[in-house]
This record gives sequence, C-alpha cells and structure tokens, in this order.
Amino acid sequence: MREDRSMRTWPALLLALMVAAVVGALPAATALDGDPGGGPGGGPGGGLGGGPGGSSPPSPPADTPVPAVGRAWPVGLRPSVIRGWEPPATTYGRGHRGVDLTAAPGAPVRAVAPGRISFAGRVAGRGVVSVELNGTGDPPLRTTYEPVRATAKKGTEVAAGEVIGVLEPTGSHCPASCLHWGLRRADAYLDPLSLLPPWLLGRGPSRLLPVIGVPEPEARTVP
Repeated sequence: MREDRSMRTWPALLLALMVAAVVGALPAATALDGDPGGGPGGGPGGGLGGGPGGSSPPSPPADTPVPAVGRAWPVGLRPSVIRGWEPPATTYGRGHRGVDLTAAPGAPVRAVAPGRISFAGRVAGRGVVSVELNGTGDPPLRTTYEPVRATAKKGTEVAAGEVIGVLEPTGSHCPASCLHWGLRRADAYLDPLSLLPPWLLGRGPSRLLPVIGVPEPEARTVP
C-alpha cells in the first residue's frame, strides 16, 4: 500500500497554523509614554530599559521601594503638577507613565539626582534625555525628560541640579507648555515624584521662625 504524503505533512501544517494564531493574538509592541525605545529591544540602545542588543535584566519586585535620591526638581523651584502618575492596569493599557510639570519653553531642565546620561536625542520628532541614576540598584533607575533639547551628551556624568537641556516649545501632549518626567526600573514604570524627599516635595516659601534660648537685646532709649 502506498503511503499518502499529504497525511505525513498534515500534523506539521496544523502545528504551524496553531503557532501563527497564538502569535497573532499577542499585543503588538507599541511605544510607551515617555519611553523612546518602546520597551526592551526598541530604539536606541535597546530602549530605556534594555541593554545592548535589547536584553533586559530581571526586574526587582514591583513593591521594591524607590530611594528618595532626588535633590532638585527637574524644572523651576516647585512646579505645579498638571497631571500625575496613573499606572496602567496592564502593560499596554491606557495610563500616564510619568508626571507633567508646568514649565515655559526654553526653561532649563535639570537632573534630579546624580547619574549618567544614557540617551540624548530625538524620538518621533521629540527631544528626549534619559539619565541612569547612580547607586539605585541593578538594574538602576532611569529618569526621562521630554520634550527637551539636550545640552549634555550621552555618557556624561551629571550632578543633581545640573542642567541637561532646555524645554522645547513643541512636541508636548499637555494643553499648555510642560515637561513630561518619567521614571523606570527595567520594564517597570514608577512614580517619579517618589524620587523626591519630603522636604523637597513640600517645600514652600521661606518664613522666619522664633529663636529659642537666645536672650533678646535690651531696648535702648534714643535721647
């Protein structure tokens, strides 16, 4: 009896169709808010969360606390938050992966903590600067700033409060001019405001306090 060759190829064909159906059902990789690379493997240097070739080290647990290493606001002295951090329910869900701060076009943009410029360039027409923060674990925390025209080059070590660029007048998703400030550890987006210590978050205008334990000078009568 002659073996039907179509019967031998049928299982392989069925398996290929099943694999194609599963792959087609997966969500397409899209550029995430505040991420020039769109996640690991996309964009310069494998994305903000990826290393060479797009590989990312395993992320720490989601509840790992963010160290309050910030020593300066990225713009101004105490800018208003136009829109806060709204983590998405899923990886590709809707949300706001960062915070928007009020700032005028041309305003200097500063590094909030010491680190190294890991990306400085343009993505989809917007200027983006990313800083890898020193002493924040493995993988380290990375802050992103956009739309920003970089004044510091990739690989440059920067101090807290050092100017890394200027705010561009266009490319913002805010109703008015603003800076979008993001924070990531590997693939996980975090609240960038958690980088700032309480004294910096709640700093208001300076005011005089009473001096305790120092005798007041005697009143003098002017003749």
